[in-house]
Amino acid sequence: MEIRGAVELPAHREDITLHTQDDLTLVGELAVPLDVPPVATLVTLHPLPTAGGFMDSHILRKAAARLPALADLAVLRFNTRGTSSPRGTSDGAFDEGIGEEADVAAAMAFVHERGLPRPWLVGWSFGTELALKYGRDHDIEGIILLSPPLHRATADDVAAWADEDCHVVILVPELDDYLRPEQARERFASIPDARLIAVDGGRHLWVGENQTYRVLTEIVGAVNASALPLPTEWNG
Repeated sequence: MEIRGAVELPAHREDITLHTQDDLTLVGELAVPLDVPPVATLVTLHPLPTAGGFMDSHILRKAAARLPALADLAVLRFNTRGTSSPRGTSDGAFDEGIGEEADVAAAMAFVHERGLPRPWLVGWSFGTELALKYGRDHDIEGIILLSPPLHRATADDVAAWADEDCHVVILVPELDDYLRPEQARERFASIPDARLIAVDGGRHLWVGENQTYRVLTEIVGAVNASALPLPTEWNG
């Protein structure tokens, strides 16, 4: 079977709820490998909900559909406050990335309670703002930023990562709508050890199987490189 599109590979998938410090309940899903413990955990932060972003935004959905089986990763997805998906609607209302600080904290508390190993924050677009602004408050191995617009994260938010003992990986599409590689190199220059990857032909929404495969490959390369190259066929 070719691995592409909406193909969902075997995993244990569990509907979960997260509980924030301001008494909201957020809905989500945890996907883990079927037969082995996960080697690392992706805590995913979705694109802007007022522009259609949610836990099922396609890169995050495909990460959960494929990477437990292909790379032994746990993948946590959830809807931030006020966001809806087929899984349900999280309590509260969109708060411009301010109240969402508590949403990130609730996800990390869940990871800690479950004993999930080696957490990484994986943000896409708006989700990168949350990772940059609030990731330093938590015990994580690194952050992976997909199409960072740097609309809400300030220069100080970015520079603060230079003092953190964790990995910063940045995927910037060549044809991004908001921040292209040349500008991204300037704006992330304050993190000397950051790994910035310019993706030729890439666009903000990473549409198409070639771009999906590239993004998932870079995520796995950062988190569990021994699983590369990712298979394109499933015979399990």
